[in-house]
Amino acid sequence: MAFNTEANIQSVSTERVLSKNGASPVEGEVIFKPGKTAWIASMTLVALIAGPLTFSPGAFAVFVVLTAITICGGHSVGMHRLLIHRSFRTHRAIERVLVYLGVLVGMAGPFGMIRLHDFRDWGQRQSDCHDFFAHRSGFWKDAFWQLCCGITLTKEPDFRIEEEVAQDWFYKGVEKTWMAQQLVLAVPLYLIGGLPFVVWGICCRVSVSLIGHWLVGYYAHQPKDHLLYVKGACVQGYNLPRLGLVTFGEAFHENHHAFPKSARLGFLPGQTDPGWWLVKGLERLGLAWQVETPETLKFRTGLTVNVNSDAKPKHEPDWLQALSGTWKRDMA
Repeated sequence: MAFNTEANIQSVSTERVLSKNGASPVEGEVIFKPGKTAWIASMTLVALIAGPLTFSPGAFAVFVVLTAITICGGHSVGMHRLLIHRSFRTHRAIERVLVYLGVLVGMAGPFGMIRLHDFRDWGQRQSDCHDFFAHRSGFWKDAFWQLCCGITLTKEPDFRIEEEVAQDWFYKGVEKTWMAQQLVLAVPLYLIGGLPFVVWGICCRVSVSLIGHWLVGYYAHQPKDHLLYVKGACVQGYNLPRLGLVTFGEAFHENHHAFPKSARLGFLPGQTDPGWWLVKGLERLGLAWQVETPETLKFRTGLTVNVNSDAKPKHEPDWLQALSGTWKRDMA
């Protein structure tokens, strides 16, 4: 595919955060959230105390399988790539199943996940933002902020979820009951394997998923060598190549900042992206369509490439060659 760099410019995927009335991502107050803290703390304490006492090969297998299903199919594909970014389309029933798996991760309901993601991304796209959005307050402080707190901006922008999602009866239902949805899974787990299956299939899984999500977010926003970056954005994303498999592709955050609406996150040579395997499998079965990748998307405003980066592949795809040409022209 030939690329016309001048014509292939886009804004960032789905816009739900509308900056109006002098809204600023810089001034705000980090607020302690008791409910959020109690939820994460209770899951983690049960995992730490009861996990070793109830360990068995079967319980651990349940933990591994359910973590893979909920993080890959639910959080990465259902919540992130589909519901939040609309990087592909599928039947409404399949979409609801994938999003529900994302709810079972235990982070938030569908509306909460959209708001958390879009609010943060809006802040990171500006010329400056609060340390809360940028993960630059230090390891332990950021852990406390992200796992136990939220942020209230002095001047917040309008936030609107599109009607097809906001008025969906299923999404409205699970949004109100997202914590209680763990019981839907806990009951059959208890009937099949007793308390060990519940401890490992619910508490250990939720605890590891939430803390792991924060860890990936933290390290994926710490400055390091990068190939792709967005000029004018105060926060850049960075790839964590060795974590591609265990994060189901979510570790390729530099790629995601470059092409937010791409259904494929690990799109450079050697990048493992199991979430993309699932999307591609759905497409081959005729269950997914309008699947976006860097080859089909226009470049977002400010996207450029560091041609001197060690991460630059020997065999560049067409879109990367186009970006490299832009960089060389800018430096001339």
